[in-house]
Amino acid sequence: MKLWGGRFSKSTHAMVDDFNSSIRFDERLYRQDIAGSIAHVTMLGEQAIIPIEDSKTIIVALGEILKEIEAGQVTFDIEAEDIHMNVEKLLIEKIGDVGKKLHTGRSRNDQVALDMRMYIKNEILEIDKMIGSLQSVLLKLCKENLDTIMPGYTHLQKAQPITFSHHLMAYFEMFKRDRSRLKDAYKRTNVLPLGSGALATTTYPLDREMVAKLLDFDSICLNSIDGVSDRDFCIELLSALSTLMMHLSRFSEEIILWCTNEFNFIELDDAYSTGSSIMPQKKNPDIPELVRGKTGRVYGSLFSLLTTMKSLPLAYNKDMQEDKEVTFDAIDTVKMCLPIFKDMLNTLKINKEKMYQGAGGGFTNATDAADYLVKKGVHFRNAHEIIGKLVLYCINTNKTLEELTLNEYRTISDVFSSDLYNEISLEACVNKRNVIGGPSQEMMIKVIEINEKYLTKQY
Repeated sequence: MKLWGGRFSKSTHAMVDDFNSSIRFDERLYRQDIAGSIAHVTMLGEQAIIPIEDSKTIIVALGEILKEIEAGQVTFDIEAEDIHMNVEKLLIEKIGDVGKKLHTGRSRNDQVALDMRMYIKNEILEIDKMIGSLQSVLLKLCKENLDTIMPGYTHLQKAQPITFSHHLMAYFEMFKRDRSRLKDAYKRTNVLPLGSGALATTTYPLDREMVAKLLDFDSICLNSIDGVSDRDFCIELLSALSTLMMHLSRFSEEIILWCTNEFNFIELDDAYSTGSSIMPQKKNPDIPELVRGKTGRVYGSLFSLLTTMKSLPLAYNKDMQEDKEVTFDAIDTVKMCLPIFKDMLNTLKINKEKMYQGAGGGFTNATDAADYLVKKGVHFRNAHEIIGKLVLYCINTNKTLEELTLNEYRTISDVFSSDLYNEISLEACVNKRNVIGGPSQEMMIKVIEINEKYLTKQY
């Protein structure tokens, strides 16, 4: 007999039980469900909605059930549908009719909303720490590569010389924004829905503020309909995780390119690479490829839930049960990717010489040559044209700007003099970009100090 079966004259079909049940995936909410139930029944006793002794009996029994579940002594019943009814069923089996008082003044609608919010709050904190660990590795690599010159790209074409430290710091900033988004989502998740009932609260004198305090919520939902029908907090999380995965995917794409023979900027440690079943020479970057691939999976979770919610009338609808699998899967995917990505970065080998050679090709110092002319009084647009002609000359003669003689420079413009060569060296191109946010060693040291303080404040 279902705990809600009083209105029904016959049992549900076995296929319906299986289709309707969520215990296969929401059993992971058992800690949150029991914690929420303990807070709820504590309040029921304090408010004299149920006898205080019954409240204490239920609290003790719930604690025992928690220990039994964690000891692997409990098999959940698919006919009890979900974690909420399973816990209640176990409670009644343990203490009898007193256990039937637990559900006084609440609905599964506000109960599941509570459990999801509690679960997501904890997961946000865990993911935030994982991102922080990744940032620590990035910061270490930045400090080690202040003088590792490499080409910067736009349109995947060589653009200007930068340092590997400067390049990595771009991802550090992305992950800072990811953490900020997660913390922002946490604020809106940290609102108590319990007490909303099915959709219209209850006639019992609940003390919702007491429950919020017991469960460490900052505030309570002020509209009971919204309390049970809101899944914005799940969508916000999935959006933040999708953006995080997009950043990991962009990083993965570059790692994959840098590992190729064509680039050869880095080499992944053997422990984070795989081979081919047929080609003996292969060393494949499967880890970043999988991270790149799993990004689409997290996107799918976001779009799935957005689609589920887009046309639901208020208040609760069974469709909303679909929030769990996609949210759980996205969380699991992100938590799988972050640690292995961090360890992969921490062990990679950097080919500094190859990066330097790469920066030397593609006329990455052309802008600096134009700036040289500007400093000599040439208007920038005219300087741009002069250097463009010199680049075309270099292409036709198979030379670099550094290899041109002063006479060759002066055939295009007599403004050039021998001090040009100091201005267009790769080191000068990098270190003269001494603007905050730029690649010079001086600015990178400042930014690293700023971000070291940022990391300290996060923990």
